Amino acid sequence: MKAVQIDRYAKEIHTVLREISTPDPGPEEVLIRVRAAAVNPLELLILTGSVRLIQDYPMPLTLGNECSGVVEAVGSRVTGFQAGDKVYARLPLSRIGAFAEYVAVDQNALAPMPAGYDFATAAAIPLTGLTAWQAITEELEAKPGSTLLIPGGSGSFGQMAVPLAKALGLKVIVTGNARARDSLLAAEADRYLDYRKENYWEVLSGVDYVIDTLGAGEFQRELSVLNPGGRLVSLRTGPNKAFAVRSRVGFARRVLFTAAGAGYDRAARRQGKEYRFLFVRADGAQLKEVTRMVEQHHIQPRIDPRVFTLETAGEALALVQNGPTDGKVLLRL
Repeated sequence: MKAVQIDRYAKEIHTVLREISTPDPGPEEVLIRVRAAAVNPLELLILTGSVRLIQDYPMPLTLGNECSGVVEAVGSRVTGFQAGDKVYARLPLSRIGAFAEYVAVDQNALAPMPAGYDFATAAAIPLTGLTAWQAITEELEAKPGSTLLIPGGSGSFGQMAVPLAKALGLKVIVTGNARARDSLLAAEADRYLDYRKENYWEVLSGVDYVIDTLGAGEFQRELSVLNPGGRLVSLRTGPNKAFAVRSRVGFARRVLFTAAGAGYDRAARRQGKEYRFLFVRADGAQLKEVTRMVEQHHIQPRIDPRVFTLETAGEALALVQNGPTDGKVLLRL
């Protein structure tokens, strides 16, 4: 089969399209014939080695963290899936490889595709959908009626997080570019701030929760708009002790993550607030909950209209890196 691989971590995008063996599914794995795979900023973090402390990979590595496709075969202990099923997944971090014609996936990471959705649209859902679900329900433990701020939420994450947050009963404020304003308001964001015209930290206060998509440079500003007792969960700033404990990492990495996040933890505690870090994990049961909400509320992620294939995966990665994009970038098989 064809697969898009890297041979080493590097600052520059350099992928190789190879013929490799089709994987044999293990006893609890499902072999999927990939029909669409999403291209995310996470791919860039992986190929540059930026997430090596969380997950280091043997080389060569087949890229790709989320996909949709058709079940080709199932392992001997697989229940709930059979050949011909349309499925999708955020692949387990330790076993990625969606940029390929076939991928073997643990059955516990899989879910049936939303009814009535095509493969391309479905492939744009798992990573952002699970990120939003885990951030809101696990890290923030957000209560209906509370206010959530998503700085920099005009991209693919916001397109999924806003309708999910609204479905969970939250009031949602988003900051982002002018281009995404209408689509986020159509997704029922309660307020949208154009970052070129308004500084959210100057006009907002009394926010209950923040989901950070921008990183460490925004930390103090995001913290400043939170209520006492509020929580900030970051997708970018970096891991801390709480993340290490929840992730059950080894002693060395626990010490490292604790030290790396100590400054953020102290800054939050001084204001009676809390800092969390999230690196989204595969979870088929949670993806089924996301699927139910997607179907119930007719959530449609924006898809960039440009068509890419395995042969042009490098161009797709460059587009995600340099932008601008008009929705989730996909490889179509």
